Amino acid sequence: MANYPTPHINASPEDFAKTVLMPGDPLRSKFIAENFISGAKLVNNVRGIQGYTGTYKGVPVSVMASGMGMPSMGIYAYELFNFFGVENILRIGSAGAMNEKVKIRDVILGIGASTNSNFAHQYNLPGTLSAVCSYDILKVCADKAEKLGIRYHVGSLLSSDTFYSDDLGVNEEFLQKNVWSKMGVLAVEMEAAALYYTALRASKRALAICTVSDHLITGEATSAGERQTSFTQMMELALETAVGLA
Repeated sequence: MANYPTPHINASPEDFAKTVLMPGDPLRSKFIAENFISGAKLVNNVRGIQGYTGTYKGVPVSVMASGMGMPSMGIYAYELFNFFGVENILRIGSAGAMNEKVKIRDVILGIGASTNSNFAHQYNLPGTLSAVCSYDILKVCADKAEKLGIRYHVGSLLSSDTFYSDDLGVNEEFLQKNVWSKMGVLAVEMEAAALYYTALRASKRALAICTVSDHLITGEATSAGERQTSFTQMMELALETAVGLA
């Protein structure tokens, strides 16, 4: 018996390409569809999580939002991988830098994602599962970034379950404690670890590509409008990666 449509995606497997770009923001999904994808067709709009499928340079590609946080990412990635035949998910999102070598609007390719979440406990493992990306996608993406002349970093992300910390408040926790950056973490975001765990369990492929939207050390920040529409280097990089995977 078919497992689709699901409570969250009202579509069929043929509605999705093998590679899906996944921003957190549904409006970013719409922006990419309208400005980069030829013949983009709306294939899902349950809960306003807009998903589109079309082509980029003749290659089928889909873009659909994940919403915010690991639980939301976990739902959509699980369903796309397991019920809709998707093979690759490229998260394209924003992140807050916590390392001085990373600058505002730099692109980070997340080779791994540390987390303060209990997401991986569902797998009942007798230890700690490392949330890592798929190397073959990472290699294609890094090569494309070189060709496009994009300033990028390959390194670790922190996927946090909380945006506001109860004891210190947003940003201050990282500025005062700085424990994650001491371990080489470049930036914090809220979805990559769930995507990586879900891809590993489904034997599928994933990569988080994040643009630095704000800096926890310098205090620099971009606006919500800029995050929605101006991170075009990251969008182009993800689309070129999708072509490279075809």
